[in-house]
Amino acid sequence: MRRAIAYKSLAALLVGAASFSLMNLPQVSPAFAEVQDKVYVQPERPEIPGLVVSPADPLQKLTARSAIVMDAVTGQVLYERDIDARRYPASTTKMMTLIVALERGKMDDIVTVSKNAEGVEGSTLWLVQGDKIPLSELLAGMMMHSGNDATVAVAEHIAGSVPAFVEMMNEKAAEIGAYNTHFVNPNGLPDDNHYTTAFDLAKIAAYGYSIPHFEEIVSRQEATYEWVKDPAKKLRNENQMLWLYRGANGVKTGYTEAAGRCLVSAARRDGMQLVAVVLDSYYMWNDSIALLDYGFRNIHPKVMVKKGEVVTKVKVADGRQDEVELIADESLVAAEKIGETGKVEKKLEVPEEVVAPIKKGDVVGKVVCYYNGKRQGAINLLAAQDVAYYSFWDNVLNWLRDFWKGLF
Repeated sequence: MRRAIAYKSLAALLVGAASFSLMNLPQVSPAFAEVQDKVYVQPERPEIPGLVVSPADPLQKLTARSAIVMDAVTGQVLYERDIDARRYPASTTKMMTLIVALERGKMDDIVTVSKNAEGVEGSTLWLVQGDKIPLSELLAGMMMHSGNDATVAVAEHIAGSVPAFVEMMNEKAAEIGAYNTHFVNPNGLPDDNHYTTAFDLAKIAAYGYSIPHFEEIVSRQEATYEWVKDPAKKLRNENQMLWLYRGANGVKTGYTEAAGRCLVSAARRDGMQLVAVVLDSYYMWNDSIALLDYGFRNIHPKVMVKKGEVVTKVKVADGRQDEVELIADESLVAAEKIGETGKVEKKLEVPEEVVAPIKKGDVVGKVVCYYNGKRQGAINLLAAQDVAYYSFWDNVLNWLRDFWKGLF
């Protein structure tokens, strides 16, 4: 259903007047998108009933009723339009379904599809009762092809029932700080009590990039799985930004009649991770490109630490060595607004001392990014080497060894 709607909408835009088309958004190859920027001309904004754009808005042609672009590390808002207005999220809901599943499940879990999942309305992965699918593949299919049936299968696997899983989703939203969000289902099917805001969706997406496997799944362009009920066995991501925009690495499309066209997009350039949200957008691809372009145009990277860098040392108690080096698990790069300095800083969270034994790769501390004094993104600090336990008897044996050598 979603695919049919998308095709009809795209066709209508292509045959309309030039300002109402996506002709200036060609589907470029991934290789091209990696090495060269494409200059896109934003169409003139048509008359949209009820949409009022402030004369001070720097993106006058933007057609979304709500829009935001945010730095995922600092939470810094680089552009906003009506970001706290309550709106329907449609299938962008699935970002939270993915987050809860990643944090509560195991990627190699085998999910058994129930009759409940088979019968879900809307966009589908054509699952049937009794299908057994690895959780990692089901999550990828859910995000790429927006399978509502997959969300129910995932929810029942993780929580035992859809209502129990939805409760987990709402708890996680509150934990992230998405206080104006309330979920009723894991897929975004219309419900008056299922709502969010552009600001909250940006927070949810930004959080997603901080957890393992999220980026890997939401940036996947195509995948082939044996369980796909199609001769080609192939799925293709519905998020065209992955082909249209250099550095694009997520995240999720959405559409219902009540929600309009919705898109949470994301891109990483020069180490900086931006997320953009458009809700009830007339030209969601153009709007998203304009938002990300605006964001990257007005920031520069501030490298807090580089992956593999020795950041500090910590004392080791009862170890065969007195201290251990701590290295950055990954790079931490914040976006700093051009012309603004001093708002982004880093702090180390490490213990004064650790107790042996220590294994190489153990998480010992964190590097935390603060924006305007508020704690934001963080990366782990890992032990750079093993440190074996050094016991009382090791001391005794060493003393005896030294004493024996002294006799001869």
